[in-house]
Amino acid sequence: MEETILFDKKKYGYVFNIQHYSVHDGPGIRTIVFLKGCPLRCKWCSNPESQLQNPELGYNPNKCIGIAKCLKCAEVCIYGAVKQPQDQSDIIAIDRQLCNECLLCTEACPSKALEVFGKQTSIDDIIKAVEKDSVFYGRSGGGLTFSGGEPLMQVEFISEVLKVARRRRINTTIETCGYADWSSFEKVCPHLNSLIMDIKCMDSKKHLEFTNSSNELILNNFKKLCEEFPNLPILIRTPVIPGFNDSEEDIQAIVDFIRGRTNVRYELLPYHRLGQQKYNSLGREYSFDCKKLDDVKFNRLKAIASSMNS
Repeated sequence: MEETILFDKKKYGYVFNIQHYSVHDGPGIRTIVFLKGCPLRCKWCSNPESQLQNPELGYNPNKCIGIAKCLKCAEVCIYGAVKQPQDQSDIIAIDRQLCNECLLCTEACPSKALEVFGKQTSIDDIIKAVEKDSVFYGRSGGGLTFSGGEPLMQVEFISEVLKVARRRRINTTIETCGYADWSSFEKVCPHLNSLIMDIKCMDSKKHLEFTNSSNELILNNFKKLCEEFPNLPILIRTPVIPGFNDSEEDIQAIVDFIRGRTNVRYELLPYHRLGQQKYNSLGREYSFDCKKLDDVKFNRLKAIASSMNS
């Protein structure tokens, strides 16, 4: 069970990564701030460390010094969650049922095999990190992108950061799955230069099966965005997942839904397994199994998607 977040939500947020020099998440060269927490549970999720809103314990056995030489993590664990594996190997095992995420073991670990996914971060922390890259923004038109997880789950925090960023003439974007109360969009959109949003599938039943949520709220939010913020540039993205939304009919249905808005562009993203190792680190199983995305088929789907932008 997640703990209640006790700090001032307007001044602090939980961030699990800050990525510099990105060119894929908004115009120009950007600094991406990844926030914890997501309302969806997409079967193919490549950032499982983003799903829960509070910090989590991660373990990389490749960095572990080994039980024979070091057992500092077990010494500080008052819950008995750090153990020797049943196979008697030299690396530790973590009993996730006993672990309460106190994270004392991460402080004791000399090799950083134990790490924390998620750090309490202030507005000033983020602005300083972004302004380190400001030399790249002027020529490229880049800036700050909030991603996740779902950044709107920490809307009080990001809206305050966005206000400061705009006052400092930093270009701002968020990446959202679209599954949020409309009031959250109303708080952030006046402070954005652009917005990136997923529309994964038009079939609500399939959407529910593969993401654990239906798509009605997402589609309604897209309509409201176009009505209430017609001058805000919007990029709609669809991650193409084999067996879920990789048919020409799936992509054409999305094109038909979003077509006709002058401020909206559309692009497809290919499915990948790059986050699979993170599941092991968190003590979870990556159970989603699908065939490889065919390049020829993906190119056909991209041709359908590009008709939206012509």
